Amino acid sequence: MIAYVGIGANLGDARANVADALLRLGALPGSRLLAQSPAYRTAPIDSSGDDYINAVACIDTPLGAQELLAALQAIELAHGRERPYRNAPRTLDLDVLLYNDERIDTPALQVPHPRMLERAFVLVPLLDIAPAIDVPGHGPARAFLPGVAGQAIERLN
Repeated sequence: MIAYVGIGANLGDARANVADALLRLGALPGSRLLAQSPAYRTAPIDSSGDDYINAVACIDTPLGAQELLAALQAIELAHGRERPYRNAPRTLDLDVLLYNDERIDTPALQVPHPRMLERAFVLVPLLDIAPAIDVPGHGPARAFLPGVAGQAIERLN
């Protein structure tokens, strides 16, 4: 299964946390890191705190979508992730953006990620590694770039 994972952090050493998350994604059981975007700096949206460091990774994994979500949450916990309130600043945030071409809608997991097409910090790095990608039920991801053009995003590497 091919999955795209959004990565973000704005507490602690955010850049190191994002880099470590990429290593851990490739080390998930039976999984391979196929691609990773450059890191980007973005201002918080619907949140507070320092700027975020964001990236997107593509992995090939035998894990089911719910298993992948549990593995991502374990990586977040290893980085001290706390969830005191919605959109709180975080040491690490990992989101399943896309899982093959599946559409999933459960209380724990929604795929495609419900806000991915509204966020430059997702779309820009996603398109770096998959410029022609379609989002199930929505069409080409590139078509949503004009809608996020006003969101500041800075490529770091």
